[in-house]
Amino acid sequence: MIEHGLNLAEVERIVFTALAEDLGDPPRDVTSEATIPAEQVDSAELVARADGVVAGLPVAELVFAVTSAGTATFRAVATEGDRVRRGDVLAEVTGPTRALLTAERTALNLISRMSGVATHTRKWADQLAGTKATVLDTRKTTPGLRVLEKYAVRTGGGTNKRMGLYDVAMIKDNHKLAAGTISHAYRMVREQFPDVEVQVEVTTLAEAREAVGAGADFLLCDNMTPELLAEVVTAVGARAQLEATGNLTLETAAAYAATGVDYLSVGGLTHSSPILDIALDLKPR
Repeated sequence: MIEHGLNLAEVERIVFTALAEDLGDPPRDVTSEATIPAEQVDSAELVARADGVVAGLPVAELVFAVTSAGTATFRAVATEGDRVRRGDVLAEVTGPTRALLTAERTALNLISRMSGVATHTRKWADQLAGTKATVLDTRKTTPGLRVLEKYAVRTGGGTNKRMGLYDVAMIKDNHKLAAGTISHAYRMVREQFPDVEVQVEVTTLAEAREAVGAGADFLLCDNMTPELLAEVVTAVGARAQLEATGNLTLETAAAYAATGVDYLSVGGLTHSSPILDIALDLKPR
C-alpha cells in the first residue's frame, strides 16, 4: 500500500499516533457510534477545495484501512504530484460509515498538510525552472511529521537535504565558535566520522575559501547577497556544491539562481506552508 519512497513502519507510527490522539483511551468516536448503525456502508470522495498539488494519498488510504480493519476500499483518482483544481475528486473510498467518519479528520489533517507542503514546493520549483538551481528543504519540520513533510517536498519537485543530525554533518556558526575555526571543526568531524558527508556554513568569501581549502565540498552560503554569492560561485564553485540559504523569497529566487548556485535552501517549505484545503464528502445514499 505505501510506496513512493515512504517507509511503512514510519507511516504507521504517525497514523496510529494521530488516531490515538483523536480517539482517546479507550478509543471511541462517540458521535458516529451513537448515530450510525454498525452495519451501515457508504462511499465518500476526497475533494480538493482549492487549487494545488496533491501529496499523501497513500497515507490517507492507510488511515481508512486502519479504522475499517482493512475492509474499506480506496481508489485514487489523482496521482501523487498532480496539479489539481478546486472541486477535483482526488480519491473515492467505500467502507463502514462509522470507520469512514472516524478516519475523516486524521486522514484530512495528514493529506492536507502534505499537499500544502507539495503545493508550496511546486511554486519554488516552477520559479527555478530553466536554471541549474534546485530547491532544498531543511530540518525545520513539524515534530513527528518529518518523514511525511520531506516526502511532500519531493512530491512537489524539491529535494531533501538531510533527514536529521545523524546522516549528514553540518558545521554551522555555533560549531565554528565552539571549535575555534572552520578548518579545525572540519578536521574533527572528518576524523571521527570519515564516511559521513560534511557540509559547512559560510558567511563570507574568506570563509568559503577556508572551508574548501580544508576539504569541504558542500557549502551553505548563509545570508549572502546575490552579488556576494556570485563572487563565491566564481571563486570556489568548481570545487564545491553551493547552497544559498537565509531569508530567501519567491521574489528573490530568480536572482539567487542566476548566480550559478546549485541549491536554494528554504525552511518555509515545511515550517510555513499553509494546508491545501481537502474535504471528505459522503455520497448521497
